Amino acid sequence: MGLLTKKRKDANLIKPNDAIGGIMPFIMPKRTESEVSSQMNINITKLVEYVDNYNKENNEYKMTYFHALTACFAKTFYNRDRLNRFVKNKSLYERKKITFAFVAKDKLSDSGEERIICLDILGNDNIKTLSRKMAIDVFKVRKEGTNSMDSILNIFTKLPKFILSIIVKIVMFLDNHGINPKALTEGDTNYASLILSNLGSIKSNSIYHHLNEYGTNSIVATIGTIREENNEKIVDLQITLDERIADGFYFVKSIQLLEKIASKPELLEENFKNKIDVEL
Repeated sequence: MGLLTKKRKDANLIKPNDAIGGIMPFIMPKRTESEVSSQMNINITKLVEYVDNYNKENNEYKMTYFHALTACFAKTFYNRDRLNRFVKNKSLYERKKITFAFVAKDKLSDSGEERIICLDILGNDNIKTLSRKMAIDVFKVRKEGTNSMDSILNIFTKLPKFILSIIVKIVMFLDNHGINPKALTEGDTNYASLILSNLGSIKSNSIYHHLNEYGTNSIVATIGTIREENNEKIVDLQITLDERIADGFYFVKSIQLLEKIASKPELLEENFKNKIDVEL
């Protein structure tokens, strides 16, 4: 790893699938100018039924609809590997692991502080093990009131502005070359494969969320409230992504797979790494 190499500790350098993919990082070198966003409605009637039935039979902890939707994304990522890519320094990389990030509030009020949670999504996880992990991590963060990334940010923000400005420039430089220390990348949402924002928890519709130049995150999804239409449960999603990591056809097929998984939640009981053999 270093300034004279394109190797990274968190990802493997890969060759773009076509000439267009190879030239795009030079035409659009910034992630924020390469983002596309789409809003969609997904029928999650079967998924809601699955969660409700699970909670009737299990009293240890409560599986939430957000847990189930996160599992749908996890299964999709394991079946659509190009989603786990990012562009840095005009080069295309594929992450060595899948990590999802989201934010939990201490309490659902204006005064409630936001706590960052990053989860490694393992291939042998399924909806039940993932739900348990999410429930435990949210409980832990709310109980302890902080995590390692919160602690680091608190230290930085107490520094004088001119010193903080210099530190941020150094960190951005290290980030651009893939040599940021683990303490600054582990637990940071900006390095996650997917950032999920559960706006339904505060009774809000999904909204557009921008990408960042810092870090390696290429996909952000916001989840709105679940509503009922013609006796069906519908949720609206807004997904923003870096179009340089794959072509539009690939993204459309990935969304169709996400919808298919939500309509067949029994697929989520298998390991996420198990490939789905369905016609889209």
